[in-house]
Amino acid sequence: MIWKHSAVDSNEVKRLSQAVGISGRLAEILIKRGFTSAQDVKAFLKPLLSTLNDPWKITHLKEAVERLIIAFEKREQVLVFGDYDVDGVTSTALLVGVLKKFGLNPHPLVPRRMEEGYGLSLSAITRALKEFKPKLFIAADCGTNSVEEVAFLKKQGIDVIVIDHHTGRDALPDCILINPHVHDKPTDPWVNLCTVGLVWKLVHGLMKTLRERGDEIAQSLDVKESLDLVAMGTIADMVPLRGENRILARAGLDRLSSTNRIGLSALFEVCGMRLGEPVKPYDISFRLSPRINASGRLADASLPIQMLLSNDESFCKEKARQLDNYNKERQEIEKSIYEEAFQQVQAHPGRYGYVLYNNSWHSGVVGVVASRLSHDLNRPCIVLGGEGEFAKGSGRSIEGVNLVEALASCKGLLKSWGGHPMATGVSLEPKNLEEFRTAFNAAVEKVLGGQDPEKILNLTAILQPSEITQDFLKDIDQLYPYGIENPVPIFALEKVVLNSPIDIFGEKHFRFQLPIGDGRSIWGVAWNKASRIPPLGQPIDVAFELSWNIWRGRKNMQCTLIDWR
Repeated sequence: MIWKHSAVDSNEVKRLSQAVGISGRLAEILIKRGFTSAQDVKAFLKPLLSTLNDPWKITHLKEAVERLIIAFEKREQVLVFGDYDVDGVTSTALLVGVLKKFGLNPHPLVPRRMEEGYGLSLSAITRALKEFKPKLFIAADCGTNSVEEVAFLKKQGIDVIVIDHHTGRDALPDCILINPHVHDKPTDPWVNLCTVGLVWKLVHGLMKTLRERGDEIAQSLDVKESLDLVAMGTIADMVPLRGENRILARAGLDRLSSTNRIGLSALFEVCGMRLGEPVKPYDISFRLSPRINASGRLADASLPIQMLLSNDESFCKEKARQLDNYNKERQEIEKSIYEEAFQQVQAHPGRYGYVLYNNSWHSGVVGVVASRLSHDLNRPCIVLGGEGEFAKGSGRSIEGVNLVEALASCKGLLKSWGGHPMATGVSLEPKNLEEFRTAFNAAVEKVLGGQDPEKILNLTAILQPSEITQDFLKDIDQLYPYGIENPVPIFALEKVVLNSPIDIFGEKHFRFQLPIGDGRSIWGVAWNKASRIPPLGQPIDVAFELSWNIWRGRKNMQCTLIDWR
């Protein structure tokens, strides 16, 4: 692993530090993250709901609000169709919950992944219309490119609102489309909102309009109560935690720790979380989200929506246990697929990019396997399972390799592909697999210039031991919450000598004590690094994250080892 650390001009650090009234280290970190003006730094460090932009600035949001008000006045049937990931589930639950408060009985629906695929498909719509006859159809977290599907709904006399954040090819005709990536400027502060953030803005606009018209229900509702769902969808969907996303995520995490949703309380319980304790982005990414996602991957994503909308405690606890069981099943399936896929890697060493396939692998969970393999191998990996007559799955990449561009050179072999530079979906006929493997490997080799990629560790700062204090960590906490485009800081200490015994636990991990000068030390943990234990009594450099360990009311600093040399 290559450690990289870039210095910052000391004069710039001093200028920003004095202008904002912050420490030099915090100013240094912010400059590295692109914040150079005092105004931008103050807005970032204090993300207040009061600084959110007027929802009416989002193109077509006002038209959507007026259409919802018509639905209220005419007591129309409304169907809310959401995708099966956390963003789609929270968007659907938020919108359905609000519409119910205004006397409607909206019908929530999600696609069945294995039968109907992703997004707004004709097969999912056909099933929806057999069960329910809406006058208004709202698609959340999908639908931007669904020209044929929207036209089909319009022919049935159904009005359509699409709320989405995925890239669109063109403006979608014959419906109200709320999607900043289609209609708004790339520099607009709300452009990177995920769908649940856009839904919250829609609800905010709805409340404003109805309050101005004297609506008693709107007067009694607090739009901030739904920020718990917004935080979950925003962090789970890995959108940049800058601008309005950061404001909503920070406020939503506070709301989530004391949520009054019985369904979330039940989910907390099976996750080993407690109401009243701080909820971290880690809790959403690795505890709450996997359980919600597991339902959509293995069964029916309507289950978590039912749980989030219910006020029946026993029902919610039963659904939470079901989600937990699905997650355990998902983990076992992923473990098995990972082991089999890794055997395929070992049988073909030295490739620059891997395409791994088994017809028996569950196509709904291979994305996580691709992510793990890509991380462990430091290679782009595409993992495919069987779905009907096609090989279908997901790809994950590494820094420096644009997966979309690599796949573009292989497009003649693929049935479908698309996504983002670091993550894509892929499907093809199995007969094309070997040719695809060769073409994909060649495409990645070309990007890498025939060189084996090395993992890069970007250090935030190289510290002196005396800097590591509780006041320093409190200072750095102002950067929270961490996520995309605002990563957890990675610090380094040079020429540290470990003297205390190292404690191996769980076979793969170890605990240690990190000396920080003047006879002080803090506890550290190294996950999955027991095969590479640092020597005692010899100077080493260590790279680590700093955090708080809260146990029985006591709050102490701890570190997580990232690497040593």
